[in-house]
Amino acid sequence: MASVNSRSGFCNSNSTFYSKRTPIPLPPNPSLDVTTFISSQAHRGRIAFIDASTGNNLTFSELWRAVECVADCLYEMGIRKGHVVLLLSPNSILFPVVCLSVMSLGAIITTTNPLNTSGEIAKQIKDSNPVLAFTTSQLLPKIASAAEKLPIVLMDEERVDSVGKVRRLAEMMKKEPSGNRVMERVDQDDTATLLYSSGTTGMSKGVISSHRNLIAMVQTVVNRFGSDDGTQGEQRFICTVPMFHVYGLAAFATGLLAYGSTIIVLSKFEMHEMMSAIGKYKATFLPLVPPILVAMVNGADQIKAKYDLSSLHTVLCGGAPLSKEVTEGFAEKYPTVKIMQGYGLTESTGIGASTDTVEESRRYGTAGRLSASMEGRIVDPVTGKILGPNQTGELLLKGPSIMKGYFSNEEATSSTLDSEGWLRTGDLCYIDEDGFIFVVDRLKELIKYKGYQVAPAELEALLLTHPEIPDAAVIPFPDKAVGQFPMAYVVRKTGSSLSEKSIMEFVAKQVAPYKRIRKVAFVTSIPKNPSGKILRKDLIKIATSNSKL
Repeated sequence: MASVNSRSGFCNSNSTFYSKRTPIPLPPNPSLDVTTFISSQAHRGRIAFIDASTGNNLTFSELWRAVECVADCLYEMGIRKGHVVLLLSPNSILFPVVCLSVMSLGAIITTTNPLNTSGEIAKQIKDSNPVLAFTTSQLLPKIASAAEKLPIVLMDEERVDSVGKVRRLAEMMKKEPSGNRVMERVDQDDTATLLYSSGTTGMSKGVISSHRNLIAMVQTVVNRFGSDDGTQGEQRFICTVPMFHVYGLAAFATGLLAYGSTIIVLSKFEMHEMMSAIGKYKATFLPLVPPILVAMVNGADQIKAKYDLSSLHTVLCGGAPLSKEVTEGFAEKYPTVKIMQGYGLTESTGIGASTDTVEESRRYGTAGRLSASMEGRIVDPVTGKILGPNQTGELLLKGPSIMKGYFSNEEATSSTLDSEGWLRTGDLCYIDEDGFIFVVDRLKELIKYKGYQVAPAELEALLLTHPEIPDAAVIPFPDKAVGQFPMAYVVRKTGSSLSEKSIMEFVAKQVAPYKRIRKVAFVTSIPKNPSGKILRKDLIKIATSNSKL
């Protein structure tokens, strides 16, 4: 590959961008499950998980013993390779025990969000067809009403009067292995997890990830955090990231164990508890999403006066790229803490691009450089032409962590994964001359005005430069004459009397005519999901039903 540009990683002969990071080592043995792979890594760590609220912990030796005992019990209960097991639970130090046990048998773990309704859970149960569910007594009614005949294992100690026979995880963890288990051969290509992606493109779909996908994720995480500059030793990560989500499951419930990290688990996100836990357990890494980072910048003086953050050396931010203001503001308020960013999808097992150093994070607005062993392409969404550096098109990714496909959904799989293994991310991006990826917008959210494509994120960024606009969202508004035009939802600064007309003029002065905002509505806040992404689908519904926010 002599024609690969040393700066951008772009190869002219096949129009592919190659990662400039050291390739990840992947185990050559085809018969290997991710649990065995993680448990066989050498490290100096002692404590694997700490429950932040109670201080209870699991050492590495206790963890692997528990995994062995639970896997043995599951085998005796008839769980075999290829069976699906549902896990419905908030974050806990037992969540990983369940995942690792199930995957060690070659059975498949499917997780679901504790906030989901019984109806949503029933849909996922119908689709994935689990033979067993792990849950807590508090969440049990949701499963019971979704699938009354599904056998249950309870993950907490509380007594419940329930119909049918309920097993307890605590008892399974203590039971001595019988020695009757016949080890089934699990291959790296076998399915390990079935995670349902949030369905930004419509219906929620089951993403099939193999043991190889997870092993690649583990190796990426270990390479990224393991070779830390002079801060080697036992790293301690705060985990507020939901473990049912790809990043929580692949990194915090499993991946980071491979190099002896301690994971401090919070059952749900709460700012005070998170900050207290950093000081109490001397955490070194804090993963978070942009809105929390913004809150840390805005409340820096109170936070620093109230909490001991001296052990903290890195924050890991994912969900959406950070602006220059936020990045610089954070560096000013927390000069000893560096920011690392990550970009990934459920379909790519949570990896794709990242900024791994302070210098890389100074490329403001970037999603980062391609992760190790990852290849990228930029493709014109209309013509399908493959583009070069600094040209905007849909980002395609290819690498060892790309999913096998969507569960029993051939149509969705073939429209997302091509025959060569390239994954369409649905993100409109460009890659600059130094190999940094910039996400311009979601392809599905582009506004089509008289055939022109308008990126809402571009107009949102412009609106936020107005001193009286702290937050804004732009959506496509249907129109018979032009197809769609950009409509803005704007939050005004307290005391501001900014008018619809003045906002439209402010934008019109700075953009091409087809990008102008042609309708404005004022709101008190912009609806966002937990990772800080604007819920444009909700705003589109409101706009088109003519109701007030």
